[in-house]
Amino acid sequence: MKVVKFGGSSLADGPQFEKVISIMKADPERQVIITSAPGKRHDGDIKVTDLLIKYAQLTIKHADTSKIFNQIFSRYQSIGDYFGLTEDALAPIWHALSELPTTDYPDDDYLMAAFKAHGERLNARLMATVMTHLGLKARFVDPKEAGIIVSDEPNNATVLPETYTHLAHIDVDDTILVFPGFFGFTPNGQIATFSRGGSDITGAIVARGLKADLYENFTDVDAIYAANPKLVDHPLAIHRMTYREMRELSYAGFSVFHDEAIIPAIQGEIPINVKNTNRPDLPGTLIVPEKDFKPAQTITGVASSTRFAALYLHRYLLNKEVGFTLKLLQVFKKYNVSYEHMPSGIDDLTVIFDKTQFDEDTIHNMCHDIREVLQPDTLEWIDDYAIIMVVGEGMRNKVGVIEQIIQPLAQHDIGVHMINQGASRISIMLGTRRADAEEAVKSIYNAFFSSEPVKN
Repeated sequence: MKVVKFGGSSLADGPQFEKVISIMKADPERQVIITSAPGKRHDGDIKVTDLLIKYAQLTIKHADTSKIFNQIFSRYQSIGDYFGLTEDALAPIWHALSELPTTDYPDDDYLMAAFKAHGERLNARLMATVMTHLGLKARFVDPKEAGIIVSDEPNNATVLPETYTHLAHIDVDDTILVFPGFFGFTPNGQIATFSRGGSDITGAIVARGLKADLYENFTDVDAIYAANPKLVDHPLAIHRMTYREMRELSYAGFSVFHDEAIIPAIQGEIPINVKNTNRPDLPGTLIVPEKDFKPAQTITGVASSTRFAALYLHRYLLNKEVGFTLKLLQVFKKYNVSYEHMPSGIDDLTVIFDKTQFDEDTIHNMCHDIREVLQPDTLEWIDDYAIIMVVGEGMRNKVGVIEQIIQPLAQHDIGVHMINQGASRISIMLGTRRADAEEAVKSIYNAFFSSEPVKN
């Protein structure tokens, strides 16, 4: 049995719905479908989720919502019209949308979550209706009915363990089950959404809960590539990779998956196949457990991200002071910030952060407190920072990989501020200037993929 998830661009309009239904019909093992909200139909279009956010904001302000309501409903209506659905068939969608502003919510955060979740919820209901209209056996399965229980965090929920017990009791027979992605219900019965892109998370949760043989994730790209196609012309497609390779590359900006999306599938050891809705016959990228995996080349991919910043501290005999790091971490806790990495020397310490959690005031005040508490000889905030991730299961047993990575960077006069190899030995992280990140990716990619024979 296969669980199949489709992204927003794959479900944006009637013709895309038709493609999705053809994909489902092409393989009888595709028995469960996870829907996203309708995405952009063309450049300049607006995603339904963004329209729902505006609908929620206007509701909170007690402003007129008639125009945005009609704009949202028209997206679903146009898909229904494409398949010849009657007004009565679309009535449940109209009523669900119209009732959102008059429903009671604990607070505005829960209101926002409920509005956002209806992009997926209504699209799943519409998909089941269209399939039934076309003569297929299909049934809408609401997360409440399925028992998808999530934490009490309205717009950043996590799945609770009892969800998998509930899903295990669902009977998957000859009916196509249509689940909406992106949300679940709290123990108190309120809708709560995963973080943005959370339909991928729902797909992985359902695949694990139903013990699927394969989780197919359909999107608008042919495969996952060894480098960002915006940086490298026609990079090689990755045909097979491990869970942890995917996670390492996601950390540095691979955008096919939400960063945490595949964790439930990893926990359930469900293979994942990333495929293109518009070219479903292509093999895509298969993501599998590490067990029995045989790498075809040294590295699988290289990625970069410029969302980082660094804090550099220098003080003589730093390594001799007991409790130095504890004091530093206590300052971080005070400002509710987490760090990514902390490479150190005998007199030096660098702390790398995801800079999206900072504003200027936080940086200024945190640095002030660190000076007061630790009295460093030097303290410098480095905003010009990028991380390069070089990832591959083939690196584990290969000597000289770091030299192969550093050599092309030196040839292009790219300075390396930090090198860190993970304990798994399948990834090497480099810190560079932000301006050097793109050239670093190109140089490393060319060094490995221009010289190595690539096998599928």
